[in-house]
Amino acid sequence: MKKIKWSKTTGKNTMTYGLVILAYVVLQLFGAAGLMSSSLKGMLIPICAYVAMAISLNLTVGVLGELSLGHAGFMSVGAFCGTSTAILLQNAVPSAPLRLAISLVMGALFAAVVGFLIGIPVLRLRGDYLAIVTLAFGEIIKSIFNNLYLGVDSHGLHVSLLSDRTNLAEGGSLIIGGPMGIGGIQKIATFTAGFVLIMVTLVVVFNLVNSRAGRAIMAIRDNRIAAESIGLNITKYKMMAFVTSAALAGAAGALFAMNYSTVVANKFDFNTSILVLVFVVLGGQGNMLGSIIAAAALTILPEALREYADYRMLVYAIILILVMLATNNPTLKSWLDRLKSGRRKAKEAI
Repeated sequence: MKKIKWSKTTGKNTMTYGLVILAYVVLQLFGAAGLMSSSLKGMLIPICAYVAMAISLNLTVGVLGELSLGHAGFMSVGAFCGTSTAILLQNAVPSAPLRLAISLVMGALFAAVVGFLIGIPVLRLRGDYLAIVTLAFGEIIKSIFNNLYLGVDSHGLHVSLLSDRTNLAEGGSLIIGGPMGIGGIQKIATFTAGFVLIMVTLVVVFNLVNSRAGRAIMAIRDNRIAAESIGLNITKYKMMAFVTSAALAGAAGALFAMNYSTVVANKFDFNTSILVLVFVVLGGQGNMLGSIIAAAALTILPEALREYADYRMLVYAIILILVMLATNNPTLKSWLDRLKSGRRKAKEAI
């Protein structure tokens, strides 16, 4: 019988899927057995949202090689559009899981459209300029939602900016209330939905990276001039990665928002973008499994240190610095390389 030979990439991707599924099963068993604290239960959905965010940003930063500092803007688009969709569908779609699925799709679609519109001017820039402009767009999106009023009544949707001029008829309701955000949200997000979102995100990213388009994207990252010389459409492939990343961030934002009764635009500020970027850098650029572990660990860590309230952020910062130094240590890297080489030789000998 012919032996099937898996590539290194396929094996790594399969291991990532397997570890995510294993983590989900273990956490579900712990929850059913009552071995999980209430604080950890409350963090499961935000962890799933941040993991999806980290994977999506890694597509832009690690695979495409462009530094984006406005990823929280796409998360906010998904949060507000997805949550508004869920509220509008409360009577038409009584099934909460179906309503959640539709909301995630709508959040992803709206974020993809915004990503496309932003990508038109932004992706013509490089390096620091691109980072600064994405930062600016993230703040612009936050400001728009801070000044947006959206209501619904028997006459349909009413939208206004800067002040509430929706003039709703009797029986109408205000969905987005400017700086007050969206209130009275039905918390329909679930850990299972978060797990499904992570798996879908991994499938989309891995299939894109391992496709012809993915190889073109990485060729552009490694050497733009060489990629242009062989006829690759630089704008097309950069836009493909950027829009996909934005869409996945939008779905994560919708999941995140529907875990809370209220969501405001200030939650998705510059600090959130930097937090997700830290997940990517700490986990390793282009390393999706590393991003998953970093996002989960750094979301849990501040909560685990809550009892040390006075020193919590100091300890958090020190741990971050130590991990960064360890992961970028040449001695440690060479030791890991030797370890991997030894395992490979052992397998070949068998």
